[in-house]
Amino acid sequence: MCIAVFIWQDHPIYPFLLLLNRDEYHTRPTKPLAWWEGGGHILGGRDGLAGGTWLACTRDGRVAFLTNVRELQSLPQPKSRGHLPVRFLESKKDPYEFAEELMKEADQYNGFNLIVADLCSMTMVYVTNRPKEGNGSIMEVSPGIHVLSNARLDSPWPKSERLRHSFKELLDLYGDAEVAVAEMVEKLMRDTIRDDESVLPHIYPAEKEYYLSSIFVEAETPSGRYGTRSSSALSFTTSGELSFHETSLQEEGWEEQTVTYQIEKTNK
Repeated sequence: MCIAVFIWQDHPIYPFLLLLNRDEYHTRPTKPLAWWEGGGHILGGRDGLAGGTWLACTRDGRVAFLTNVRELQSLPQPKSRGHLPVRFLESKKDPYEFAEELMKEADQYNGFNLIVADLCSMTMVYVTNRPKEGNGSIMEVSPGIHVLSNARLDSPWPKSERLRHSFKELLDLYGDAEVAVAEMVEKLMRDTIRDDESVLPHIYPAEKEYYLSSIFVEAETPSGRYGTRSSSALSFTTSGELSFHETSLQEEGWEEQTVTYQIEKTNK
């Protein structure tokens, strides 16, 4: 489970600014933010088990991030959803073409929300394979502030609405000035407030819904310790600078790092 909030094409300095928490079992191996082996074209954290990712970008300004859809039933042998961002980042297709291609096989995956973007062409597309009955959907992401949790984009879950409000409030406070990204992560993505059970989605049992209702998740479960393993911020400026900040939980504790680079515009 993850939650992300972002502003798209609606800020004087940042055409794109994203904050994202990734939740996972503490025992699942995870590689922190780094340029990936095999050419060093992809930057992001990486799942040490299946090899996929939840958020990553490329040197030429392609970005992809993913959340799972909260549901009770799973496929018996699904494909790994974590490979979907990787497939886009390695693809030469534009976001729309990639989304249309993906929808042809979307039924082979458990429920997902995927956002893919090309920062050179300023194109961003949201694709989901839920609801099953409607065969999912593809839509262009409109300018403004959006929240993505474990339902469709901009679903008004309590923690999503709380994060949207706090994000807008902090952006308004900065005005037209540069944003202190690490400070935003600390203020917004470390929120451990849990919501009243009466307003929760009621998909999972009440106890599970309750511990998942905070933006920053911490829980002891029958399967082991579960919670937020990393908090990330991706900022893209009008000058073409892309900055990836990550605070991740490693064996030694929380580690923080930032990678900044100028995107390479390519002829497509």
